[in-house]
Amino acid sequence: MSDDAWANLPEDEPGELVDGILVEEEVPDWIHETSVGWLIEVLRAWARTRGGFVGGSELKYLLHQGTGRKPDVSVILPGQRPPPRRGAMQRAPDVMIEVVSPRPRDAHRDRIEKLHEYAAFGVRWYWLLDPAMQTLEIYELGPDGRYSWARGIGIGRAA
Repeated sequence: MSDDAWANLPEDEPGELVDGILVEEEVPDWIHETSVGWLIEVLRAWARTRGGFVGGSELKYLLHQGTGRKPDVSVILPGQRPPPRRGAMQRAPDVMIEVVSPRPRDAHRDRIEKLHEYAAFGVRWYWLLDPAMQTLEIYELGPDGRYSWARGIGIGRAA
């Protein structure tokens, strides 16, 4: 499938583009969706008054030719150019957030595949919220183009 074909799929057509192939997305459960909703609500309330933008889980990002992803949440911080009004995003946001799903295949996708893809795309911060582990991991993009662990937070403790 071409980048344009994926970018122009109807909104209700699921799937991400990986190596030119439309692949199945994770199937979110109640915990996943309430976590995504809470993140969007909190981050949008903060960003809106400061001139930032927050996108939800159906927003398409063309990371490079043949690869397109739909992060659970993305954030463009205040002071950055606003996102395009239409079409797939082709510029990295400041933050991409994935809520880790319990299936091993989905956890691998979020923790391994997307970690490398988002770094190569130039996303400054990558957050992983894991409801099962009750943790939030924050990775920062370094000058070498790779993420390093910046902060971890668990229920009742910060690391």
